[in-house]
Amino acid sequence: MTARRAFRIAYDGRSFHGFQRQPDVATVSDAILDALCSLEVIEETVPHWYAAAGRTDAGVSALAQTVTIDGPAWLSPAALNSELPAAVRAWASADVPADFHATHDAVEREYTYHLHAPAASLSRAREALSTLSGEHDFHNFSPDETGTVRDLTSDVERDGEFLVVTVRSDGFPRQFVRRLLTVVETVARGVAGHERIEKLLGPDPVEGPDGVAPAPPEPLVLTDVVYPDRTFEREPAAVDSTRDIFDRLAIDHRTNARVASSIADGIDY
Repeated sequence: MTARRAFRIAYDGRSFHGFQRQPDVATVSDAILDALCSLEVIEETVPHWYAAAGRTDAGVSALAQTVTIDGPAWLSPAALNSELPAAVRAWASADVPADFHATHDAVEREYTYHLHAPAASLSRAREALSTLSGEHDFHNFSPDETGTVRDLTSDVERDGEFLVVTVRSDGFPRQFVRRLLTVVETVARGVAGHERIEKLLGPDPVEGPDGVAPAPPEPLVLTDVVYPDRTFEREPAAVDSTRDIFDRLAIDHRTNARVASSIADGIDY
């Protein structure tokens, strides 16, 4: 007998060409569906019940991506992890009704961007986000032609050389967060003023060289997805394995950064 459950999934998106399945390239969805095939929960075709909270771009990571799976009672986060690659980890789950949909039932999504900006002004970044927050038509922040009216809330804090920017809404059009970060960074660095934001929020399209290019995807993380009246239970073994794997990844990246810095510091001009 099967039942529907929602699983919290963390992943290092730098190893994948995005979340959504694509031909001939590795995606997070492929990793999850391949694991379900290996566990004999599904066959080769994508089941009708499979859905995810968001389609993160290539290079974007997640802490709380959420997928719905119809499976047997033994299909726990740890069981799913037994067939997932190390860069993709299930760590919590919730029992949900048969009509639950990971995409449509989400009432809020939260993304966090780690912007390396040691010389940028935190106060200017806060002012920019204050102007951008609230309900606007963000048609100049996405290639999408519909679904661009959103009610945005945001925060920014400094953490050493980084500005950590968090944005929340019920949903986001394509490339929205990354384009928003490009604007926030230019204002925070003093390259552009608030008139730039007012122009982008105006009714006229801003395209071509005057348009907004998306910021790099790698510093972006899907950090939360909110569902009313749903409590996700952490599975201790899965949480421990997820933390261990990402701790090792963090050490690897810090080591690589140290090597690169040593070369930069050693260059004799």
